Order: sequence, then C-alpha cells, then structure tokens
Amino acid sequence: MEKNAITNHQDLKVYQMAFDAAMKIFEVSKKFPVEERYSLTDQIRRSSRSVCANLAGSWRKRRYLAAFVALIK
Repeated sequence: MEKNAITNHQDLKVYQMAFDAAMKIFEVSKKFPVEERYSLTDQIRRSSRSVCANLAGSWRKRRYLAAFVALIK
C-alpha cells in the first residue's frame, strides 16, 4: 500500500468522506417535499457543508501553536 504525503485538507480521508456525504445529502434533499424546501432542506444542506468547512479551517490552523495551547490561569 502506497502512502502519499498529505499536502492539503482535501487529501484527508475524513474530508473526502464528508464531501461525498454532503453531495449525497444535497441530491437526496432535492426530493424533499416542496413545503420543506426553504426550512428543513436549507438547514440540512448547510450543516452538511459546515463539516467540510470546519475540517478545512482546522487544517489551516494546525500550523499555529496557539491553536493547540490552552491557557490555564
């Protein structure tokens, strides 16, 4: 099994799985009833996209020591 270096957040397996899930959620939510189109559908789509966004944000923060240090007073 060949291991490639992870160079960005899109190389992470967890990001790829979350992205795939978000795409599936989007396709399934197209079939929701019309009366749910603007409330439930929007909330589900936004929450599925936020997983990928949070992973990408965490990837960018990993290079800052302050992101890993908890200050105890």
